[in-house]
Amino acid sequence: MRRTEACGHLILGGFTGTTLPDSYARALRKGERAGAVIFRRNLRPEKGADADATAVAELTASIHAAAPEPPIVAVDQEGGRVARLGPPVLRLPAAARLGATQDEDFIERVAYAQGCELAALGFTTSFAPVLDVHTHPENPVIGDRAFGATPEAVSKMALAFARGLRKAGLFPCGKHFPGHGDTTKDSHFELPIVQGDRARLEAVELAPFAAAARAGLPALMTAHVVYPALDEKPATLSHAICTDIVRTHLGFGGVLISDDLEMQAVAARAPIEELAVEAVSAGCDLLLICSNEDAQARAYEALVRHAEAHPSFGLRCEQAAERVRSLRREFPPRPEQERERLVNIVGGASSRAIAQELAARGLAS
Repeated sequence: MRRTEACGHLILGGFTGTTLPDSYARALRKGERAGAVIFRRNLRPEKGADADATAVAELTASIHAAAPEPPIVAVDQEGGRVARLGPPVLRLPAAARLGATQDEDFIERVAYAQGCELAALGFTTSFAPVLDVHTHPENPVIGDRAFGATPEAVSKMALAFARGLRKAGLFPCGKHFPGHGDTTKDSHFELPIVQGDRARLEAVELAPFAAAARAGLPALMTAHVVYPALDEKPATLSHAICTDIVRTHLGFGGVLISDDLEMQAVAARAPIEELAVEAVSAGCDLLLICSNEDAQARAYEALVRHAEAHPSFGLRCEQAAERVRSLRREFPPRPEQERERLVNIVGGASSRAIAQELAARGLAS
């Protein structure tokens, strides 16, 4: 694989507007992006249930059409306060409320129903489940996004959710490695630090990710958090964490995805060019750069330059690209593009049945 081609598989970006920009479509066609992440800013104002679902499907279809290989089409649709897609897509409660049921079969069925809708709309992943353990009451970013306050509860309930997504044809992505649940700062704005010795981190933060690795989860997402007991660098940029722990210690064989490199926890540290090279060197396989197309282009160009100048880094890029390509091939888009069939899946009978069961359990959001 040529180095320029390999580096293109390592960038997953986002864009502004409700249609795919020509600039982003060109980057996809040239193989300089692995796909795209869809946010609420990309969705049309609702025009009724059918029109909304159709608009989302049209947008994802344009991404599929532009990409020469099956693209990753991602969305954050955890449930609760983190849900980019509104009605008619199935509304889920926060993970903490699902986890409190302690009903793995139910959680798997809920995730399967959601996953079927997302697959019908043309997505290949929802960045879920959260594998963080909620251990700090003042945590501003995780809180009820976690499935529980113990590693045992999180491992069981989050992995049940992952099974449901995978059964629906999406790849689940566990986050935020190696654990964001004990922070008091939001990494969107500041660099959090998690104290605690290695034994505590092993027993609490790392335990759900170890379970995910054993279960064969296909993707994990890093945290922009410093763990002094592990390394002085944020996890996303740490070889000790992204390679030594995730690959050697946990035996994880899937794709390691960085959290968004535009978040201030790391963006305040260095330019995007340096962050991209540092994250891939650390062990990240796929870099999220969710908003700025210019930043995505600069990161891609920096990866190519560094790969061409440093053979060992070039090999690292090729290794990462092969992991990403394998993931893309295993989980290609499976959209339901016919309008009549789409509306039977999104908000259809199966989803309505799950919504009714959620309501009966007092979990309607």
